[in-house]
Amino acid sequence: MRPPDGQVYRFDPGTLCLELTATGGPGLFAVFETLRAPADLVAWAAESRLRAGPAAEGGTGLEPTVTEDELTAARTLRDALFLLAADRAHGRPLDPRHLAVVNDAAAAPPLTARIAPDGTRAWAPGATGTQLLSTVARDAVDLFTGPYAERVRECAAHDCFLLFVDTSRPGRRRWCAMERCGNRAKVRAHRARPAS
Repeated sequence: MRPPDGQVYRFDPGTLCLELTATGGPGLFAVFETLRAPADLVAWAAESRLRAGPAAEGGTGLEPTVTEDELTAARTLRDALFLLAADRAHGRPLDPRHLAVVNDAAAAPPLTARIAPDGTRAWAPGATGTQLLSTVARDAVDLFTGPYAERVRECAAHDCFLLFVDTSRPGRRRWCAMERCGNRAKVRAHRARPAS
């Protein structure tokens, strides 16, 4: 993550669909928008859990082709995922409008994986932004209907709204990243203790 304060840190939301939510969001979160052009969505895919595909090819032309309409659809899907995950994290009912966005995206054919000549994973030629979004939406369906559905969390820091799935064994993850929000909380708690 590269937040506006410049402190770069590693954030693992635990699942592909929640990786997309870190690219911006609805309402006040629009200031964090990183998907401004179709190439930004291709770059996001290359840095995401899908990176074993297009980026590993080193630009061989197998990157998904993304149109302006697919970029708009990506932001719509991202915003729906953001709101669904926030609702899940706070125990609220899931909004049917947001579910419809995810289900519509998931209904399209997903990316098709293949084995490249060098033995790495790649995407079949002709990959599209729609297939990319279908792959992300199908991951969301698996998350929200699977065993970790109740472990979707929002960072416990008062000024951080990053969403993640807690895949830790005890299920007690509280922070987006221990090196950022977790450490800040520990420092605040330490300073608040009375000197002995």
